[in-house]
Amino acid sequence: MDHTESRDGTTGTDEHTDVTRATPEPASESGKKRRRPWVRRVGRAALVLALVLIVPLLAVETTLRVNYMGDPADGTYTRGRDAMWLGHAWVDGRKKDADVTALARRLEDTGVRDLYVHTGPLEHDGTLPGSLYPRARWFIDAVHRELPGVRVQAFLGDVLANGGPEGLELSDAATRAEVVRSAGQVLDTGYEGVHLDLEPLHSGDKNYLGLLDDLREVTRERDAQLSVAAHQIDPLPHLHSVAGLVADHPKWWSQKFFGQVARRVDQIAVMSYDTARLFESTYGGYVAQQTSLALEVTPPTTHLLMGLPFYYENNPSHWGHAETVAAAVRGARLGLSRTDPDRELFGLAPYIDFAASETNWKEFEDGWVR
Repeated sequence: MDHTESRDGTTGTDEHTDVTRATPEPASESGKKRRRPWVRRVGRAALVLALVLIVPLLAVETTLRVNYMGDPADGTYTRGRDAMWLGHAWVDGRKKDADVTALARRLEDTGVRDLYVHTGPLEHDGTLPGSLYPRARWFIDAVHRELPGVRVQAFLGDVLANGGPEGLELSDAATRAEVVRSAGQVLDTGYEGVHLDLEPLHSGDKNYLGLLDDLREVTRERDAQLSVAAHQIDPLPHLHSVAGLVADHPKWWSQKFFGQVARRVDQIAVMSYDTARLFESTYGGYVAQQTSLALEVTPPTTHLLMGLPFYYENNPSHWGHAETVAAAVRGARLGLSRTDPDRELFGLAPYIDFAASETNWKEFEDGWVR
């Protein structure tokens, strides 16, 4: 805003006129003085805003770029323990034998050994209608025939009530009990594991940890896998708490909570996409950081997987030109190299089959499968 005062240019001819023309001057100066504290306060506020928001963001972006530098260690390639998320079409009747054959050809030379097949969603009360997966038994048998040694797990998910007015309520004991019953239901169908994806899940949710304990009892009795899709870990200390002040469902988990979840399951897959990073280098550096953070708290007996974006979108949470498979693979290898290069129970998990492009597959195979 322009604070310059306008003035009358008329010239007086006597003392009175000269005096009356002179008297506004002190008032004008006084007006300027009254405005100066306000201007200074705005300037200080802008500076504080820059220091609190812009400077840390620039520092983070710079750190992520640096984190993407260097070369991954030799041997940090597939351990033959990768996984892949598959869409619902495989179990609802849309896919045929020829589709399974094509899928087998695509996967046979990769390290993919677990398939998380979307079998839900769960009802908000935790139940699972059998009508949602009428061809599940057919698909499981077809995979075993075409891809011996590959496990098929039921991918069960739902929106949690803490993310909106409706959803599955984890604090309700009856609902949690129904989720456990639904897990037994899909295992009775022939699935070799249960893969749980509940979002948005707040860090520190004790009801979720209790649910995992109950599910683990069921899967262990059936010699089946319990796996989960996990939120990303705080890239800055306590970021989930800070984000919780401005968002109903913060994006991140604390590293401590991630470790608590990892100790209760057989497999934990980090959804390391939709990061809002603007550049390949910062996205790859972010995946490297997430890989290291996850490795630090995941016990060696738990299988850790880093998710890959096998899809292309452009929106504020996911920029397709930045979140490439090549950057994610290199980032995961860098994190593995720096933190635990000999970890055996480690892999990558592409999401999701029906959106994958040939470029996605090529970058995955060239960078990870070799």
